[in-house]
Amino acid sequence: MRTQGPPLLPLLRSQVQGNILALTYLHPEHEYSISEAAATVGASVKAVHQEAMRLVDAGILAARKVGNTRLIRSVTGSPLTRPLTDLLAVTYGPMPVLTDALSPIQGVERAFIYGSWAARYHGEPGPVPGDVDVLVIGTADPDVLHDVTRNVEPRLARPVSIRRIRPGTWNSADSTDPFPATLRSRPLVELQLNHETRRKES
Repeated sequence: MRTQGPPLLPLLRSQVQGNILALTYLHPEHEYSISEAAATVGASVKAVHQEAMRLVDAGILAARKVGNTRLIRSVTGSPLTRPLTDLLAVTYGPMPVLTDALSPIQGVERAFIYGSWAARYHGEPGPVPGDVDVLVIGTADPDVLHDVTRNVEPRLARPVSIRRIRPGTWNSADSTDPFPATLRSRPLVELQLNHETRRKES
């Protein structure tokens, strides 16, 4: 019997499928190996391979082999491409879009999505999230983070709020700020920041 689809987009069969589609359709210029895609979306190579091959068979993803490596990418030029890209941006889009936006920013050590979007991602039922809440751990300039929100909001089609906490506050068990403890008790989705991008640009 088929299990219920993920709350972020119940039309899909699984969370892994949503993550793969968002990764490829929001980066149409890029091809991903199965292992690269698995590391980026935080899933097993086996699960990503299975879902990717289903999508290739359905004509939603394209694949080719280079030596022993299978590369996957979105299908461009299809009547489905634009509407599917838009749908993925407003459902699974926060992970890849915010990862791209925050990875190059100096002073961002870690970043999490919390609030209703994270709750849906973790399977809690409820309405479509009206906004996206982001926690940045680090010393990044608040003005730079504000610019990030302005840049990503049009793409995600909803307000984005970024709150910064310094590493000492986040890591301290004795912090007088109740906010970190509250967040730890609720669903969090950590972004897999690419610090290599930062080093190349600095």
